Amino acid sequence: MTSPSISRWRQWAPIVLAFGAAAVGIAIVIVIAFTPMAVLAEVGGSSSEQAATTPASTDQSAQSLEQDPNQAESSPATASGVVVSQLVDPTWVAETSERTGIPPRALAAYAGADLAMVNSTGCQVGWNTLAGISWVESHHGTLHGGSIGDDGVATPHIIGIALDGTTTASIPDSDGGALDGDATWDRAVGPMQFIPQTWAEWGKDGNGDGIADPHNIDDAALTAASYLCHAHGTLDGSEQWIGAIRSYNDTDDYQNQVATAAQHYADLAS
Repeated sequence: MTSPSISRWRQWAPIVLAFGAAAVGIAIVIVIAFTPMAVLAEVGGSSSEQAATTPASTDQSAQSLEQDPNQAESSPATASGVVVSQLVDPTWVAETSERTGIPPRALAAYAGADLAMVNSTGCQVGWNTLAGISWVESHHGTLHGGSIGDDGVATPHIIGIALDGTTTASIPDSDGGALDGDATWDRAVGPMQFIPQTWAEWGKDGNGDGIADPHNIDDAALTAASYLCHAHGTLDGSEQWIGAIRSYNDTDDYQNQVATAAQHYADLAS
């Protein structure tokens, strides 16, 4: 197996923008990001060099995300043929899981999805970026006492609130309740919390079983990585990272929560 690699990324100066500070008395802190980690800039502070690269396993090379024409179509999306959890050095997974507290099965999916994207498209997402999103969305699939099994499936299934416009955007049902059990309103599903209409367009098969399942962490992590990469082709600059995270959830609070978690995991892993 290859050893965990450590990459050092040059420092970025902090950027702080205040929106309506006179009216609301707050400053919106903008995230400064690298690949593969994101830094939450502090007022008057500076970001330090961090490490969060993913060591590859020598057992399996990352495969293309393009559909194999000989593979059967999955539901609701097409299969990729990649088994992301097998792309990463298991020793690194075990050691990094112990340092960060991220469940090893989830960590293998985040790191494998990052490697799959780097090898197939050149887009660097960062395992800790995916981990940051998953922490904010579902605490790595552990909400409500749940967990992610050896098969990668979050049990019990994680289903969000109805997106009925009361406290959220209004998103009517798009799949007849097939993924979320609600035939009236869409609900976010799985450990990475995709809404059904987004999953129908972006869903990937990350464990090679021919099915794109939002409740499976391999599928969800690979789908999230692919979705984050589509806007800019990479997340290795501050603007690209911010734009990618804002495409997932377009709020300052969400951006900062993900950046804080990603920074935290990078610090613990280094």
